[in-house]
Amino acid sequence: MLGKAAIAMWWDIAPEMQPAWEDWHTHEHFPERLAIPGFLRGSRWKSGRSSYFVLYEARDLKTITGGPYLKHLNRPTPWSRRMMPHHLNMVRSLCRVRASFGGGLSRFLVSIRFSGEFSGLERLIRKLPERKGLTGAHLLVSQRMSGKPTTEQKIRGGDAVADRILIVTGHDLEAVRKVDLVEDEKDIYTLSHSLVSKEWQ
Repeated sequence: MLGKAAIAMWWDIAPEMQPAWEDWHTHEHFPERLAIPGFLRGSRWKSGRSSYFVLYEARDLKTITGGPYLKHLNRPTPWSRRMMPHHLNMVRSLCRVRASFGGGLSRFLVSIRFSGEFSGLERLIRKLPERKGLTGAHLLVSQRMSGKPTTEQKIRGGDAVADRILIVTGHDLEAVRKVDLVEDEKDIYTLSHSLVSKEWQ
């Protein structure tokens, strides 16, 4: 995981809207976000016909809680205003990276959203990238943020929040499916698109 903070998001897009939405997300939204100082990498993942997971990796919490990023959230472009209402069942968490092992981007990802204690979980996930077919394991902890909803949130109608998130990546689908350290909301995704900031190019 690049950086010490991340934004993790899940949502659905109606199948008939996906071509237009992916065009916007690829050609305007990703470049806009990755041009913000401190945003290091963005990746978009897809599951089934309609579900998406997007992960932004950032230098620190300050990057994702204020400054230029907050300005963008409150000044969406005309194209963004047209696309934002199509985000369905939105879950969005601003996170601190609690632990990160392994690296790179592989084809498959499992995201597991859970709540409660995670005592000992860091020790267990440390070895995951050594398993055949797996490449990375990352534990994120959502940071509760105060303040008024942003313009983008108002357009979407509000966002739910995931408490704790375990992300495991791999190049073998079955190996990713078998990750079961936490029994909670578990989703498997395939990489759709990724972009790094100019800081890393």
